[in-house]
Amino acid sequence: MHSVVTAVTDRIIARSRTSRELYLRALDEARANGVHRSSLSCGNLAHGFAACSPADKNSLQQFTKANIGIITAYNDMLSAHQPYADYPALLKAACHEIGSVAQVAGGVPAMCDGVTQGQPGMELSLLSREVIAMATAVGLSHNMFDGALLLGICDKIVPGLLIGALSFGHLPTLFVPAGPMRSGIPNKEKARVRQLFAQGKVSRDALLEAESKSYHSAGTCTFYGTANSNQLMLEVMGLQLPGSSFVNPDDPLREALNKAAARQVCRLTEMGTQYTPIGQVVSEKSIVNGIVALLATGGSTNLTMHMVAAARAAGIIINWDDFSELSDAVPLLAKVYPNGQADINHFHAAGGMALLIQQLLDAGLLHEDVMTVAGFGLQRYTMEPKIIDGELIWVDGPKTSIDPEVITSIDKPFQENGGLKLMKGNLGRAVIKVSAVSPQHRVVEAPAVVIDDQNQLDAIFQAGELNKDCVVVVRGQGPKANGMPELHKLTPILGTLQDQGYRVALLTDGRMSGASGKVPAAIHLTPEALDGGLISKIHNGDLIRVDAHSGELTLLVDNDELTARQTVLPSTRDASFGMGRELFGALRSQLSSPETGARSTQAIDEKY
Repeated sequence: MHSVVTAVTDRIIARSRTSRELYLRALDEARANGVHRSSLSCGNLAHGFAACSPADKNSLQQFTKANIGIITAYNDMLSAHQPYADYPALLKAACHEIGSVAQVAGGVPAMCDGVTQGQPGMELSLLSREVIAMATAVGLSHNMFDGALLLGICDKIVPGLLIGALSFGHLPTLFVPAGPMRSGIPNKEKARVRQLFAQGKVSRDALLEAESKSYHSAGTCTFYGTANSNQLMLEVMGLQLPGSSFVNPDDPLREALNKAAARQVCRLTEMGTQYTPIGQVVSEKSIVNGIVALLATGGSTNLTMHMVAAARAAGIIINWDDFSELSDAVPLLAKVYPNGQADINHFHAAGGMALLIQQLLDAGLLHEDVMTVAGFGLQRYTMEPKIIDGELIWVDGPKTSIDPEVITSIDKPFQENGGLKLMKGNLGRAVIKVSAVSPQHRVVEAPAVVIDDQNQLDAIFQAGELNKDCVVVVRGQGPKANGMPELHKLTPILGTLQDQGYRVALLTDGRMSGASGKVPAAIHLTPEALDGGLISKIHNGDLIRVDAHSGELTLLVDNDELTARQTVLPSTRDASFGMGRELFGALRSQLSSPETGARSTQAIDEKY
């Protein structure tokens, strides 16, 4: 094993010892009663299988067959989740084939950040993760189930499902992906049209045409944002079948893999042959594996919050120092937009997950000795699924890249370190994704342009007041202030300024898109403005230094001057009402800092 990976893993194990032991003890206690529906009264059980077929009722009341709970994030507005419409029937049939039963245990909301970007609804996005976790727990709380299948892909949905499932850590659980849509227009062309629109050089019709050619059918968006980062993370952590992440929805292999997932979860129950609860699959080593894979591919910055929150749900404590130390040791092996011109389909065709995992294992950057839903050992994930003579089998994956411009080798990485950097200084702590930022743009020292709403920037830009080197500061965007929406509207403007030769950067206590791009952006700043962070004292014209090489994030103002300044706390009035936001006030006020996962689950801290 690489010495840094070993050191970080050992540190996480030591830091988490007490909380992890408490979690595993709770897992064992939950398991102790055997088939849990056996503890139900006759009235409870009758309610639980009232709508089942006679054969399923007989199976469930005899306690001889596994019952699998399906939690679905289906809706047909969200392209990535539209394919899930037919999954429950297919999964139930596959469970029946091997003598088990499946029921839809519940549904969870699934909102699309792509639809809500720049809109008030985006302020519910991060909050929805907590709702999804709770809804997952509600679905599984009927005590009818011996295992679970989770249907979800995008942004907050996968982390929410994972957090909820880990509260039932004694249950074997598989994620069932639906795959990305096939490639549309190149992402570079889409970004070009967006910038032209920001400059007023193309019409809204032209912009809509470009967007529609990019997001054009059922399936996950093809750029490497949070949704596809989720899928990569799940597979490397051993939570879904090898090679299942990036198979298109209309590929015959997709259906075969879905059926295989249903059969496999039945085998993993206590009634099967290899009991494997999710609480043991998610371990300190598998969490490190997930972080390493994200860094090696330039994955979404959103995972710096979501992985912290999910790990904590399993009694494991990680922080941004762990991410940063691993990032210094992990080479960048993939170029997928925005860190390159390829999309996720090109990544899959170039060798995909099997090749990535093989290379990272060979370099000692991944722990091989982990439990997965496919059995013990991550080596199983260097194989890829094929349909041969009508049967699904796994064969050895490629040993070298089919396209070295998309996936390179360990000895010729795109850069020597990963795609993430911890930023710290008198302003606090933040993260920056540098995999898509050219080296010449990674250091910016310039005057601040301070705004409290991303919608304010366009008017300043149109007035020509941004034609200069600057650090755009967007404050009052943290979890407690307004739910930490993604600040996607900033990207075309800042990209245009950079293309015009200005040195620009972004500083915010909010989030950027999971596909944060070519402009250096120090994001997730903690403490946030509402908690009295120094960002609340920045004035227009203050010099700020953003150095993604050294990790320096400094407000270059004399300490005496800063002490004398008033703290300007952001108004939360506009984020408190309308578009359903009034329903989430209590939850929003309880969210923790981004570095601790932006979580509302203090009860987990008290228990573990």
